[in-house]
Amino acid sequence: MKHLVTGAAGFIGYHVSERLLARGDEVVGVDNLNPYYDPALKQARLERLQRHPGFRFVHLDIADREPVEALFRTERFPRVIHLAAQAGVRYSVSHPHAYISTNVTGFLHVLEGCRHHGTEHLTYASTSSVYGMNTAMPFSVHQNVDHPVSLYAATKKANELMAHSYSHLYGLPTTGLRFFTVYGPWGRPDMALFLFTRAILEGRPIEVFNHGRMRRDFTYVGDIVEGVVRSSDRTATADPAWSGDTPDPATSSAPYRLYNIGNNEPTELLDLITALERALGRTAEKVMVPMQMGDVAATWADVDDLVRDVGFHPGTPVDVGVGRFVEWYREFYGVT
Repeated sequence: MKHLVTGAAGFIGYHVSERLLARGDEVVGVDNLNPYYDPALKQARLERLQRHPGFRFVHLDIADREPVEALFRTERFPRVIHLAAQAGVRYSVSHPHAYISTNVTGFLHVLEGCRHHGTEHLTYASTSSVYGMNTAMPFSVHQNVDHPVSLYAATKKANELMAHSYSHLYGLPTTGLRFFTVYGPWGRPDMALFLFTRAILEGRPIEVFNHGRMRRDFTYVGDIVEGVVRSSDRTATADPAWSGDTPDPATSSAPYRLYNIGNNEPTELLDLITALERALGRTAEKVMVPMQMGDVAATWADVDDLVRDVGFHPGTPVDVGVGRFVEWYREFYGVT
């Protein structure tokens, strides 16, 4: 099977590409290698992918319409896994235009490529951030999510709506995956675990948002990858029981599905820090600060639909996942 993986040099895109290549699939990876965080880390991931004979890299920006059209026209991908996005909740407060360009316009170009060139199934990344002001937990894909608290979340909600319109109008099977706070080896330097690890090893204090009263459904990247690949392999279908009288947001009369991928076990931020301190063998100097604009206090994923439909329940314990991240970090950066 030939796959297009957008954002292939990114954190999740790299791991998904590795998994597909390991089972013998062909992967065409796309990335614009932008400097949102250290491009050297993206290049290092890319170099590892390029060791595989089944991998080809195309350097392009999905916000550029013509190169995306040409790629789809030439390759005619049976499967597309769309992971490229401008990420980051806080960054969206100060750089809103980047989110519209990549997350909305770029996603439109991917949808058009799939529509016109025979793609059998589009799987794309959404986010737990779409739950916004919702407080009923665990968060379920069957809840309405109409109150985002960041532009990042709004663009991801827009992706889900855009995908549904293409599933309805053109019969394009689409599956959206709401990721919950992904962490692990080769992770993003702007994420809390990476920032904390670097600061602790350098002897600097760490800022703990909301005075440590944050709860997150921290999800190990290996579990995310398993959910992505299994979901991609299972082409979305219409729900014969769907009714416009009681519309279910997670399914449709069109070939459209939404799933949460989360650990299904929220962890206090202070407990994550404790796990990190154990893995590092050092104690963090903590500076308690207020909640940041655009953040939510807690996330918790209901994964029943994922378990039922694709047969997988994420469940890597935080202690295990944090230990693997620290091991990778020490090796990659040569820190003893």
